[in-house]
Amino acid sequence: MGGGHTYRRPDAHGRHEGPPRRNHDGHGRDGRHGRDGKQAAMGGTRGTKESAVRADEDDGRLDAARWGGELGERATLLQFSSAFCAPCRATRRVLGEVAGMVPGVAHVEIDAEDRLDLVRELGILKTPTVLVLDAAGRVVRRAAGLPRKADVIAALGEAV
Repeated sequence: MGGGHTYRRPDAHGRHEGPPRRNHDGHGRDGRHGRDGKQAAMGGTRGTKESAVRADEDDGRLDAARWGGELGERATLLQFSSAFCAPCRATRRVLGEVAGMVPGVAHVEIDAEDRLDLVRELGILKTPTVLVLDAAGRVVRRAAGLPRKADVIAALGEAV
């Protein structure tokens, strides 16, 4: 049968099952690239509000006591992860390397399932999500997905 459209049945929650639909340019309707919907997280690529890197709009500070960690002297890489998330493990490695290279930068990982209050408050929609905090705890940049090391270093440039 031709046409190329697949019927997607709604599940019990009203979401549609099946593969994501593609626009004529090969991108998913949510703007992500590729067949598997993955994109570079800190590369500034087009996409949804959550997947693209952006400066946080509010000037609120994220107090270290709220998430049970300590801020770095110059900046903090705050990673929201989940237990069975393979990109989260790769993100942990990348952020750990960057924190080891750049003096005064701390990497803190938070289990999203354990801290649903913060997940909701900060609008975390998927894991991994990385928030780059300056020394005062303000969110300077945020990104979802597996970041590249060079993009993390560039994002840190705004925080320090």
